[in-house]
Amino acid sequence: MTEKNHMIKKNGTVEEEKVPGTLDRIDSGRTEDILENFNEFKEYLHKRIEVGKNIGLNEEQLAVTAEKIAEYLAENVEPKNREEKLLKELWKAGNKEERHKFAHLLVKFAKEDHYQ
Repeated sequence: MTEKNHMIKKNGTVEEEKVPGTLDRIDSGRTEDILENFNEFKEYLHKRIEVGKNIGLNEEQLAVTAEKIAEYLAENVEPKNREEKLLKELWKAGNKEERHKFAHLLVKFAKEDHYQ
């Protein structure tokens, strides 16, 4: 897959208009698995953050990416469990600055030892 198909460029910028297409490329069965179980969701986030780190994204770039994806999910995807519902409600309650800080927390949350 070429860089033109990705929402994150090598320089770390996020192309917001590519978020839906990127998320749509996830197998629908896999998407359901990720969204049905919060631990699966957290594991998926952890793996995506590791990919981001491996391609050289810094903490701020990871948070900006998380912010764009969280915004898309809050607007377009119905939560499948109470944890995701809480995340969505917290996201919607925040203003732009609070959402950016929340995105940093989501990155930190997903980077933590997810098996504790």
